[in-house]
Amino acid sequence: MLTPLNTKEVWFITGSQHLYGPETLAQVAEHSQKMVAELEKSSFIPVKVIVKPTVKTTEEIFETIAAANHAENCIGVITWMHTFSPAKMWIRGLKILQKPLLHLHTQFNRDIPWSTMDMDFMNLNQAAHGDREFGFMVSRLRKNRKVVVGHWSEERVQKQIGDWSRVAAGWDDWQGAKFARFGDNMRFVAVTDGDKVEAETQFGFSVNTWGIGDLVGVINSVSEGEIKSLMEEYESSYHMAASLLEGGANRSSLHTAAKIELGLEKFLKDGGFKGFSDTFEDLHGLEQLPGIAVQRLMQKGYGFAGEGDWKTAALVRAMKTMGQGLEGGNAFMEDYTYHLDPSNPSILGSHMLEVDPVLAAGKPSCEIHPLGIGGKADPVRLVFNSRGNIDSLNAALMDFGNHFRLLINKTRALEITEELPKLPVARVLWKPLPDLYTAAEAWILAGGAHHTCYSENISAEQLEDFAEIAGIESLVIDEDTRMRDFKNTLRWNEMYYR
Repeated sequence: MLTPLNTKEVWFITGSQHLYGPETLAQVAEHSQKMVAELEKSSFIPVKVIVKPTVKTTEEIFETIAAANHAENCIGVITWMHTFSPAKMWIRGLKILQKPLLHLHTQFNRDIPWSTMDMDFMNLNQAAHGDREFGFMVSRLRKNRKVVVGHWSEERVQKQIGDWSRVAAGWDDWQGAKFARFGDNMRFVAVTDGDKVEAETQFGFSVNTWGIGDLVGVINSVSEGEIKSLMEEYESSYHMAASLLEGGANRSSLHTAAKIELGLEKFLKDGGFKGFSDTFEDLHGLEQLPGIAVQRLMQKGYGFAGEGDWKTAALVRAMKTMGQGLEGGNAFMEDYTYHLDPSNPSILGSHMLEVDPVLAAGKPSCEIHPLGIGGKADPVRLVFNSRGNIDSLNAALMDFGNHFRLLINKTRALEITEELPKLPVARVLWKPLPDLYTAAEAWILAGGAHHTCYSENISAEQLEDFAEIAGIESLVIDEDTRMRDFKNTLRWNEMYYR
């Protein structure tokens, strides 16, 4: 369901000028090709890095950037000024640039060749001030970008480029994406609502509502053969509750759950959707609230959030795109209840039925239990504990009327050591940084949502880069958060976005 990252490209554009003559320009091109060849081999960079011809004039810059804008697989551009490239040449190109921009501040040689360095060498290797000239123009034009500083051969630099390329891929995946809402958001709830027109303008994805009856029609078209095959897949993939097995008292409920999953996936595939939401308040025609169906579709790459929360569904999809191929997962989450033992305060996260099994520490159990809301038959769901002892984070996207805010809290996942025999849902336990008391106070003051995307493999810096590309506010709660400073940041940001 997710588009493989190795099918995407970032274009490497080197700036120079004709002043230095053909011999120097030939060296510039050779150096760029060697650098890109090494970046292409880097295990840290999951996308293709494509070297473009050196740009030396206003026209070449404009044409190259225009081509990047229209290249379907190009998700961003990397710029580097090997020599001095007068930045007025870049104005027209930068003004039309629509793809994310990374400015790589590097040079071909790592060390100064003290004993052999002459003016020819100095004229060729001018990035130390050539990149500053370029940086001025990008700042003058108020263009958001990522700046990476260091020698291109360093793992640290290659990892920063790779991390940014994942962010650019997440942004690219949003452009033209469609998200379906089955029913409206949960009645009277504020934070899950928002301006879908402004979101499409700001982010590039569209959100529209489909009646639950449209979905039910597709579900009812699913064949018995398809249902039988999927039920067999359930049995081979999970620890099955006895009542769900052949001859069990709830076997028909498993049949219904499989039918819902097949119909829901067909609806999403046929409509070209990348994510969806539903709500327990609008289930007309469904026998049970989708549980295992939603969990498995998220595991395949679809974005999801409950109760009509389309913003979180879109965020989950973007973070899944960014995290492809990395250890760990990204999943819809909700802060549910606190453990307020002063020696180890922590948060237990879950969400009724819909926690992605990509987080499971072991083989999930497929179970059926009553659900006290929705007024439908008991739903089938996957039950598991998440992994512990890893760094993680929670992120939420909110609409504040005059701007969007992306709020990020770094966390530490904890192992669940207690038995939970009466809580038949997926469970995740974490310690928020710097501590529960500070993190919760900061989250609430920042208007943070109760729905989030929980991540085991995306960094706070990457999400800050994502917000930078989107042109929205980002706030981070981490080990360095101090409430006095955080409150002042909220005040300053409010003035900025007003």
